[in-house]
Amino acid sequence: MARKLIAVTACATGVAHTYMAQKALIQAAKKMGVLIKVETQGATGIGHKLTQKDVQIGEAVIFATDTKVRDKERFNGKKTLEVGVSEPIQDAKKVIEDALSLADK
Repeated sequence: MARKLIAVTACATGVAHTYMAQKALIQAAKKMGVLIKVETQGATGIGHKLTQKDVQIGEAVIFATDTKVRDKERFNGKKTLEVGVSEPIQDAKKVIEDALSLADK
């Protein structure tokens, strides 16, 4: 059965890095056989909003952000990995591995 993660990406200006991080996480997860849903919190608002069901089934949450996350209380009780938005752009595989490791604890 595939592992499942959820993530939120958001950069200070809410433009390029938010979506670059999203794309990097999705591509790396696909190569690794991990299911992931990534919510973007960009300049145009929230995209691909995580549902309550998404939050329930996610083994851990990746916050790849350089700014405040909106509605963060939705994730209370979940194991979370907080990294800067540039980290998944540089090495999404490592970010995903770290989140999975955290989920296993």
